[in-house]
Amino acid sequence: MLIRARIASRSGFATRRGAGATQGIRGLLVCVGAVQLVGCAHFQPRRLTAGSSIAAFESRSLQAPGLRAFLAANHLVAPPPGAPWSLKTLTLAAFYYQPALAEARARLLSAQAARITAGERPNPSLSLAPGHDSPVAGAISPWIVPLSFDLPIETAGKRGDRLAEARHLAAAARWDLIGTVWQVRSRLRATLLDLYAARRSEALLGQEVVTRREVVRLLEGQLEAGNVSGYEVAQARIALQRLVLATQAAAGRARQARIALAGALGVPVGALRGVRFSFADLQALPLDLTRPHVRQQALLGRADVRAALERYAASQSALQLQIARQWPDIHIGPGFAWNAQLVGDREWDLRLSLPLPILNHNQGPIAAARAQRALAAADFLTVQSTALTQIDGALAAYQSARAELTTAAALRHELAHQLVSVRAEVAAGEVQPLARVSARLAYEQGAQERLAALLGTQRALGRLEDALQSPLTLTPATVRAAQGTSNVVTLQR
Repeated sequence: MLIRARIASRSGFATRRGAGATQGIRGLLVCVGAVQLVGCAHFQPRRLTAGSSIAAFESRSLQAPGLRAFLAANHLVAPPPGAPWSLKTLTLAAFYYQPALAEARARLLSAQAARITAGERPNPSLSLAPGHDSPVAGAISPWIVPLSFDLPIETAGKRGDRLAEARHLAAAARWDLIGTVWQVRSRLRATLLDLYAARRSEALLGQEVVTRREVVRLLEGQLEAGNVSGYEVAQARIALQRLVLATQAAAGRARQARIALAGALGVPVGALRGVRFSFADLQALPLDLTRPHVRQQALLGRADVRAALERYAASQSALQLQIARQWPDIHIGPGFAWNAQLVGDREWDLRLSLPLPILNHNQGPIAAARAQRALAAADFLTVQSTALTQIDGALAAYQSARAELTTAAALRHELAHQLVSVRAEVAAGEVQPLARVSARLAYEQGAQERLAALLGTQRALGRLEDALQSPLTLTPATVRAAQGTSNVVTLQR
């Protein structure tokens, strides 16, 4: 809309009329500025320094009131000081503290904010361009103040296509967040299993060291009696020293596993000082994960599969948007003109403008959008194929590991019977005490073999859980808690 006003200044009446026009323009500008101030967001600085970040990280604790409130909001009771933390409670603690989840949540918020941008309609524009014309004899005022108004109107459903694309991208970001939830839980479970493995291995090796020392003592006695050679005694001593080294290495692995567990939780190592852990969850071997329909659900509902599917849907909407952009937008400018030099002169007009699609029809962006859709389709097929391979491979590995564990358990059972039998023979004086020690040594080695089989089975189970991402492992409520959507407690960082 174009309004032209010549401001009067020659006569008193004209001066008053010109002053009124000037005041009206000023009032209009004041109103526009007020609307702008009311509707605008204001910048609020949030300072972040390396020093303050380190201090905040070092202050994290498993006894923090915020963490306890978060656990309570998700129907878990925080273990009191001295009580062991289970895998379930540690998982919620990782969801509360882990920076990787905070980063994934921020990406989701960014994608959701993009939906606001996609849904915004183009603003009308108002321009003010004062001008000065050379004075003409008899003219009321040499000043001209034109105001122009432009109202753009989008066509061909472009806004709906933008909203659809942003909606699908936000959904993909949400599935990416759920994928991060599984990664955090997987890392936590793996580090807790490593800690259990190192501690249990250290304990079993310590028992074997005691037995090996007894073997050396008995052989040294037989050496003095001339029943064995010095070579046999030396071999026993070497085996003992190697076992001591293995025990020390297991202790070192335990310390490293504790540090890794703190990293998986998102807390400093000092936060785990004096904290006990329950490894009972690492003893169970569920059969539900091997059911056929769980595999089918995973192929359709894994986080990376659903995210890839949403990105493909977003590429569809992006292509629709580029096709719609072949049709130009319309600009309407209704106007009113008032000429102060000609008393009673009033004019109005209706201006309509639109670009002419003569030189191009948006072919380049359309071709690029088609290529992106093809890329998204190929990516989805790749993700789903990879998921299928991971699921089948993890399932086969889990079944094999369970068979090995069964065999190792049976072997340990036979070694236990053998140890009881040899002890009875030694008590009856039928065999030498060295036979009893050797039987105990074999039993302890069988226990280590059984531990190795158990750890292999649990690691295979972890890979299977990661491949399936089944609600049998993490309930929907737990996943929602990780997303920070709890209505009771807001995650604090």
